[in-house]
Amino acid sequence: MIYADNAATTKISELAFEQMLPFLRDEYGNASSQYSLGMKSKRAIENSRRQVAKAVGCDPAEIVFTSGGSEGNSWVLQSIPALFYGEKVHIITTNIEHHSILNTCRSLEEYGVEVTYLPVDSNGCVSISAVEAALRPSTKLVSIMLANNEIGTIQPIRQIGELLRNRNVMFHTDAVQAIGHLAVSVKELQIDLLTASAHKFNGAKGTGFLFIRDGISLPRYVFGGEQELGKRAGTENAAGIVALGCALEENVSMLKSESEKQRSLVRLTIKGLRASIPDIIVNAEAADRLPGTLNITFSNATGEAVMHLLDLKGICVSTSSACNSGKDEPSHVLLAIGLSEQQAKSSIRISYGRYNTTDEADEIVRAITKAYAKIVQTLTF
Repeated sequence: MIYADNAATTKISELAFEQMLPFLRDEYGNASSQYSLGMKSKRAIENSRRQVAKAVGCDPAEIVFTSGGSEGNSWVLQSIPALFYGEKVHIITTNIEHHSILNTCRSLEEYGVEVTYLPVDSNGCVSISAVEAALRPSTKLVSIMLANNEIGTIQPIRQIGELLRNRNVMFHTDAVQAIGHLAVSVKELQIDLLTASAHKFNGAKGTGFLFIRDGISLPRYVFGGEQELGKRAGTENAAGIVALGCALEENVSMLKSESEKQRSLVRLTIKGLRASIPDIIVNAEAADRLPGTLNITFSNATGEAVMHLLDLKGICVSTSSACNSGKDEPSHVLLAIGLSEQQAKSSIRISYGRYNTTDEADEIVRAITKAYAKIVQTLTF
């Protein structure tokens, strides 16, 4: 099997798996317990908190562990009306955000929160001037993803952070696709809140973290005990948290070499496909993108047909984000950058990760070429 859908999820690293295994089997004590077995779990969790803090450049007390990106995004957005109870609330985001952002915003609109969904250009990039023009006296939060999950576009987060500095507007970024793949410093980006998910950077599914800048007090998300700085009650997923800290530390240590390798795989794939299918469109080609993400559109084949033919050959790619799979709807991201519905449905995403090789990229090019030729031949028969 060739796995090239790392934007959906990644294979857990061997080191992260080895380090989490004892907390699944032997070190099973509740981290809130006072005896030694529980304290081992507590110490392991706090070590992971330090690993995460070091990776993103913050204090460990500013990190809260969650179940993943969707929970973190929902927590941030749902907190805003409560923090500003009785006031008019306006939120700014973009029209290419993850559904955990978009659907939460739509839910908040039903309760009177005003939301501005900023458009993006043909490369999927939001304009800083558009953010500035959308600001109102009632604007309480700007939430813009660091990197897009379908086309890989990296947003000008640092410049937006500078724009919002001293404006009394909180700034959140969904960094699920970026953490572990790009160098991220919350201080340099001047953000107040950041969400991440472990399974996107070779950790275990079901764990993530939320950075909450010191001075910001979000309401409790889960009521009960005093776990996670008193913000998120419930027995901690010690094994998953241990894997998260380990995987992030590991990925950050190899950031430069992995970025270079994955960019090389993307270049090789584009070159090979253009040699055999000259009219493919590389979406957001001119944008600064995640190193391993490639989204391409075919002129005479649906993305679904290509994907299924590749699957028969043991190659995993996707037609959209995993959160939107199963729906016969075009990608909202591809529509937002100007593709027609037909073009959006004629696209696939290839996303390379740390375990992909040059030989695999070559095989993907060959397989796509054969699949495309077969589809075109069938259509013209």
